[in-house]
Amino acid sequence: MSYFSPNARLAQSLADSMFLRDVIAGLTREPKCIPCKYFYDDVGSELFDRICDAPEYYPTRTETKLLKTLAGDFAKLAGPDAELIEFGAGALKKTRFLLDAFDRPQTYVPIDISGDYLGSVAQDLARDYPNLAVKPVVADFTKPLMLGLKRGAGRRIGFFPGSTIGNFTADEAVRFLARTALSLKGGGLLIGVDLVKDPAILHAAYNDTQGVTAAFNKNLLTRMNRELEADFDVEQFSHYAFYNPVWERIEMHLVSLKAQMVHIAGREIAFEAGESVHTEDSHKYSVEGFQALAREAGFTPREVWTDENKLFSIHWLEA
Repeated sequence: MSYFSPNARLAQSLADSMFLRDVIAGLTREPKCIPCKYFYDDVGSELFDRICDAPEYYPTRTETKLLKTLAGDFAKLAGPDAELIEFGAGALKKTRFLLDAFDRPQTYVPIDISGDYLGSVAQDLARDYPNLAVKPVVADFTKPLMLGLKRGAGRRIGFFPGSTIGNFTADEAVRFLARTALSLKGGGLLIGVDLVKDPAILHAAYNDTQGVTAAFNKNLLTRMNRELEADFDVEQFSHYAFYNPVWERIEMHLVSLKAQMVHIAGREIAFEAGESVHTEDSHKYSVEGFQALAREAGFTPREVWTDENKLFSIHWLEA
């Protein structure tokens, strides 16, 4: 078994200072916003895993079925001795379908901003795949990365499931994909993309009856209280998610239920009653629309697969 972990404490320290800068910048802007990457502390990552199991949340269930059914097809595209790089690794459940199907995968590099969570799931994976070199990287994958990987014998394959690409604006998505195309060095990218559909299905997915998505959204306030010396009254903010048909995206917000003053690391931030903090966008695409975006970033779109109800798509892009 080969397992490598970078200096997680240093990476976490840098992330924490960036967290404070981004929060202050976002909450002093008009309208207020916080980057959605800060959802994913350990509690947020666990809550997101619960969201994925909610009956209303179709993306994970649908993508998982596609990955399980088509894993052999993906393995043929990847070829033998592949090096797999996953952006925003999560619980690694979907990754196992690929690793089980691939022909002698050599290296697996999961990248995630949540260091403790990533270390835990990466250790589990390394134990289960003793012939695989597991090299977790604690980093913000939305920024330029220096992975320091030597070129292996097989192709370098990127894996970006969950339609996380939908959290980016179109310009951000193009920049991310362009950097990814360069880092894959002639390899391929397997990417999950959520599709435009009936707004009622989307509304239900982001407003589950168990309230897990609401807890996930509000955990961002709890995290700021714990890590940034903030004093948010979590119960005085409400989860609000809706579909914006003009921009073809779900928007997620935290809405202040009253006029209030909040302190963050010694700074005072005023909220009006009804004022929102924009915490996430989740853009939906047509197959053709996403392929055009991929071309703009320097990829060549190849195969694409969808479920029978056209809820979700998986794309194979070549760098």
